Parts: sequence; C-alpha cells; structure tokens
Amino acid sequence: MFYCFYDNSPLDRLLLTSDGKNLTGVWFEKQKYYAEGLSETVKNNDSLPIFKQTKNWLDCYFKKQNPTCSDLPLAPYGNNFRQCVWRILQEIPYGQVMTYGAIAKEVCRRLNKTSMSAQAVGGAVGHNPISIIIPCHRVVGTNGSLTGYAGGLDIKKHLLVLEGVDISRFSSPQTKIHNP
Repeated sequence: MFYCFYDNSPLDRLLLTSDGKNLTGVWFEKQKYYAEGLSETVKNNDSLPIFKQTKNWLDCYFKKQNPTCSDLPLAPYGNNFRQCVWRILQEIPYGQVMTYGAIAKEVCRRLNKTSMSAQAVGGAVGHNPISIIIPCHRVVGTNGSLTGYAGGLDIKKHLLVLEGVDISRFSSPQTKIHNP
C-alpha cells in the first residue's frame, strides 16, 4: 500500500492511498474514519501514476469541470453490501442528490432483499473510503436534511454548492460554508 497527500483542496488536505495500481482511499485529514483500515506498513510514493491521475481529477473537480468516477480505477475495500452502496453512489449525477431511503430501495433491488434500513445504508455511506470521487456528499435525508457526512457538514455543503446544488431547500444545523 502507498500514500501521498493532495494539498490543493480548498477545504482540507487530503490523504490518497493506493494498492499501486488502483485508488483505495481519499480522506480529509479531519474526517471521521480517517485512514480506516490502512496498514502501518504503508509507504509514501507521490510518483505513482494513479496518484498523478487522482490529483488531476481533483484539480478538475475543484475547478467545477465535472470529472466522472469512471475516469479512475477505484478499489475501495468493503463487504458486498458496502460495495453495492458505493456503486450506487457513483451513479448519482454531478449536481444532484439522492436520499438514503432511495439508496436502500435500490440496494434491495440489486441484492434481491425485501427490505433494507436507511440507517444501514447510512453506515455504508459514512464508511466510504474514497471521499469526493465516490460522491457520498450527494446523499441527503428523506426529510430534506443535509444530515451526516464523515468530513463534516460544512464540507458537505461546500461540495454541493460547488456542484451547483441549491442547498437552501435542505435543512441542517448552522455551519460555515466555504465559497467555491
């Protein structure tokens, strides 16, 4: 496993991890579950092609150029349920949102289940190891709340505003929004 940092984020420094070929993690330095599951034997290697690709992707994203998840080889580590949720997240279009409940219904359909709790989906969304690129910030509560984001609600709001989402239609605790 390898790591490097992305320092050009307007929000917070990002830790990037890779298995040498695929991107395995992107975390804000202060986010919940920071570097979860990362081995202590991880080595710094800023010159890996995947890190160069990821930094370019993030540069484009922060310039509002709408890169897609499929532009990068992603390999987040997680069980079958989490993988399913993360695939659904990757299908949420730039500048749009989806509710935890809608994701739960889609998980049921894909995994042939009769029911799935939005809370279970929330747990999988919260443990997404590839922030921004697998867009967990695009998930909102069924009641119209901007609840939950491992990077913090201020960062979630910033990312949604950057993508052109009108966040005034959502409820949330008062937090500072960084101007993109």
